[in-house]
Amino acid sequence: MSGVRVLVVDDEPEILRALQLKLRGAGYTVDTAGTAGEARIKASMRPPEAIILDVLLPDGRGTDVCRELRTWSAVPILVLSAVGEEQEKIAALDAGADDYVTKPFSGDELLARLRAALRRTRPEPRPVVEVGDLRIDLERRHVTVCGREVALTPIEYDLLRLLAENEGKLMTHPVILREIWGPAYGDESNYLHVYVSHLRRKIEPDPARPRYILNQPGVGYRLVDPSL
Repeated sequence: MSGVRVLVVDDEPEILRALQLKLRGAGYTVDTAGTAGEARIKASMRPPEAIILDVLLPDGRGTDVCRELRTWSAVPILVLSAVGEEQEKIAALDAGADDYVTKPFSGDELLARLRAALRRTRPEPRPVVEVGDLRIDLERRHVTVCGREVALTPIEYDLLRLLAENEGKLMTHPVILREIWGPAYGDESNYLHVYVSHLRRKIEPDPARPRYILNQPGVGYRLVDPSL
């Protein structure tokens, strides 16, 4: 990721300095902004390849900045949120952010999430997705776990495919519901929980302690490789 330009947006000078040092130490080129207005200007004048964005800024919300950026840019956006800013976090993800990190956070975790987000922006066609012992043949709609074929209903398969194609990314309840069932189901989180439960019973070694499909309470789900 050497030379990748990252725009860091936060109104706390100490956080800006710490992130600047961490990112530059990892080989990134860093620009900074302390307000929503400054972020908009810098993103348009010198487009970054990734953005780290605080959800609460002195002159606006990171959610609004994210939504505006998504009208013309597809760069990865990671949002920073403090404990207790759950609704802001969810709103930012629904506005198009790729992931979030909760303050206080470790610099290594942030770098790992940034690397993952950047990899997703450079996807190669993958007719087969492998996540741990889970193998999904997208062309044949064929799923195996540890070599054992798993029979899924069409909706279960579509749900697994959506999570697999966004491996590691937190998918919010409204986004999943709209993608799989359509706009009319945008608020039916309980409906989604039922299908996730069915899917876990088929692919998880122990559905009571899921290793593949992880839940962020009140927010959404992500598919992860349990070996990582």
